[in-house]
Amino acid sequence: MKLLMVVLLTAVAATGVGCGYSSHATMPQQPGTMPTIAQLTPPSTAAGSSDFTLTVQGTNFVSKAVVNFNGTPMTTTFVSSTKVTATIPASAVATAGTVPVTVTNPGTPGGLYGGGTAAATSTPMNFTIN
Repeated sequence: MKLLMVVLLTAVAATGVGCGYSSHATMPQQPGTMPTIAQLTPPSTAAGSSDFTLTVQGTNFVSKAVVNFNGTPMTTTFVSSTKVTATIPASAVATAGTVPVTVTNPGTPGGLYGGGTAAATSTPMNFTIN
């Protein structure tokens, strides 16, 4: 009788471990909140200009959103979910051309079992350097 109980208990334990009972499910990373750009102020500047503040208006900006100017992250100030500003250095506007401006909302880390959100970057809006 004792042998039968040991065999049954071993079978139940093996089934539980084999079915993943002892491991925890992980949550996949979710898409982040996608920001959108509606307007850049100013929309252009002269080549060789000094540092200036670029105001980006749109939607879905989060508190740690970053303005990317020609692919380079800029020092960004969060104003609201519809407005952020960035300091653009003179070196970024030294030569004439058109550069893309985007806003990236950072991802959020997951917990012990995964989850969190991925970073999300807006569709670019062109800024003109005359």
